[in-house]
Amino acid sequence: MLIRAHGLNKYYGQLHVLKDMALALPPGSLGLLGPNGAGKSTFLKIMLGLLPASSGSVEVLGFQASERSLDLRQKVGYMPEGECYVAGLDAVEMCTYAGQLCGLPRSAARERAHAVLAFVGLEDKRYQQVETYSTGQKQRVKLAQALVHDPELLFLDEPTNGLDPRGREEMLALINDLPPKRGCSILLSSHLLPDVETVCDSAILLHEGRVLYSGPIAEMHEQGGGAGLYDVRVKANLKELASALERAGCSVEWDGGAITVGLPRGAEPELIFREAAEIKVQVRHLAPVRQTLESAFLRILRQGGR
Repeated sequence: MLIRAHGLNKYYGQLHVLKDMALALPPGSLGLLGPNGAGKSTFLKIMLGLLPASSGSVEVLGFQASERSLDLRQKVGYMPEGECYVAGLDAVEMCTYAGQLCGLPRSAARERAHAVLAFVGLEDKRYQQVETYSTGQKQRVKLAQALVHDPELLFLDEPTNGLDPRGREEMLALINDLPPKRGCSILLSSHLLPDVETVCDSAILLHEGRVLYSGPIAEMHEQGGGAGLYDVRVKANLKELASALERAGCSVEWDGGAITVGLPRGAEPELIFREAAEIKVQVRHLAPVRQTLESAFLRILRQGGR
């Protein structure tokens, strides 16, 4: 497994931040989701060996993060949310230094620094001091320093933070290229759900320190109610149809002049037509609802992970 947690708890004094976390995820592109205060940053730091757990354990790439953090850091890259450049260094020096911190000899680190800066599109600016870079360029150099030692797993904390729409699109394209071109897994922590949906195949959803969901995003849609949801519009008497459908075991949500109907498990959309026919209501529109990751996320939060 890429990441495995068992009975993981973290306290800050009396504050219980992570609560009996348990998960097991294979290699791939993973999204780490959750509202502010859900425990995402704490979980990231524990996986990197930067914070000790209060109890329980986390394995990353087979390493116990609390016991073999130095070995683990040679295998992972980390792109933090905040600025992390050293004043006075150019991009080549910054990436070379990062490579040396991960155990590379200086000559190998410098050679790889040039390669990763070309990969992220900074080849022509590599000898400029990083502090003179734009926000987008600083984000790219952070990605380059995380990649310089060719990690097996890359942790990305809000990688599109502060970027304009074009810069965000370009950064996501770079991240999408990482698994096929560099052969690494990624874990993307972001509050921007479209970013996760663009890049990731699987997701971990945290809420108040608990894991509400971990697994493929396609199955997250199903747990969030994406399967069996239909947009329904009628000629007249929508309220009567909504009441009939609720009596038949459907869930009904109002959306202006239409309703979103959730079918009971195992039911087919013919149920909607049958109930409408019985009360002589004409259905003018019925179509499956294409649920976004955001809507699945919100539904799971409302359900409390049940």
